[in-house]
Amino acid sequence: MMRWFGKKTPAPAGAAVAAVQTCRGRGPWEAGLPRPLRPPEAAVYEELREAVPILDAAIQKIVRLSGGFRLEHPDPRAQRLLEGFRRRVPWGRSAVGLDSFLAGYLDCLLTYGSAVGEMVLSPGGREVAALYLADLRDLELRPGATPLETELLTASPGGAKPLPYPELVFFSALDPRPGEAAGQSLLKGLPFLSSVLMQIYRSIGQNFERIGALRYAVTCKAGQGADAKAVADAIAREWSGAMEASARGELRDFVAVGDVEIKVIGADSQFIDTQVPVRQILEQMVAKTGLPPFLLGLSWSTTERMSRQQADLLTSELESYRNLLTPVIQKICGMVLELAGMGGEARVVWDNISLQDETELAQARLMNAQAAKLEKEGVN
Repeated sequence: MMRWFGKKTPAPAGAAVAAVQTCRGRGPWEAGLPRPLRPPEAAVYEELREAVPILDAAIQKIVRLSGGFRLEHPDPRAQRLLEGFRRRVPWGRSAVGLDSFLAGYLDCLLTYGSAVGEMVLSPGGREVAALYLADLRDLELRPGATPLETELLTASPGGAKPLPYPELVFFSALDPRPGEAAGQSLLKGLPFLSSVLMQIYRSIGQNFERIGALRYAVTCKAGQGADAKAVADAIAREWSGAMEASARGELRDFVAVGDVEIKVIGADSQFIDTQVPVRQILEQMVAKTGLPPFLLGLSWSTTERMSRQQADLLTSELESYRNLLTPVIQKICGMVLELAGMGGEARVVWDNISLQDETELAQARLMNAQAAKLEKEGVN
């Protein structure tokens, strides 16, 4: 343990944490107050994915690009056990496979900022029979006795209850705020932009409805002594009959007496150009997802060098998501091995994100080998 004054004594490895100095003191009632794990704006995020397809596509692409890994274990028996579990483990009501479970787990994590999974044991408790992706509405989060502890509770009408077997549950948070345990959604900050975008699209639809379905203004300048109402009714009947005949595919002439003028309503007004504001909003949304625009079907002007840089940045983004999934995979595999009576720890090896990464890594290894060779020859 470290002291502020006098001699500093190093803390032994693996020692328990004594206290947190930078946290405000809380009473027992405040420290034990549970809070819903599902964020209050969760319904907004769900509607946002439905209303703006580009955001839904972005999350799905992140999930697909983040996948691809293999499990390695020094024991061949454990290796076969893990591979079989990875392919055949059921989760949910109809899905199968650890890869599929991690895809749903990451989708929940990106959408709501938090994700909770559970390992379901067989009736005898001898193996992990299934995996379950928890609904965040069924869970609550309560701060523990110290700022470094968090407890998951099951929500019930009679009050939140602690989990009977917390060692079978795993929890992940995306970019939690300082001092908080729950994470933040990838869509955080986008509801306002989406509301403006939807308003623009709604206006475009209304304008096209007005312009596409033509409406005519028929004006007749009747002469002196003419019954204006009778003339207007006659012209209206003739015009309506001509339009109905045209709708049925019949050719019918419109006959009127007097100075008749026909105009299309709204033909003189100009349609507002929405390309610039829509692109500005989409740029903000795409920047929030961290994906290059061309992956979402946006053909914005870019250079080949800029595309390569965007691909490199995407690699770093996906690596951060993989770092969140790796502890989950290790905990699941560790429980599978422990219940089977096998020791050791499974190693998670992620696949390279793209063929371009394979090429660049191969070129880097070649250049390092050439440099090492030249250094060795220079020393000799």
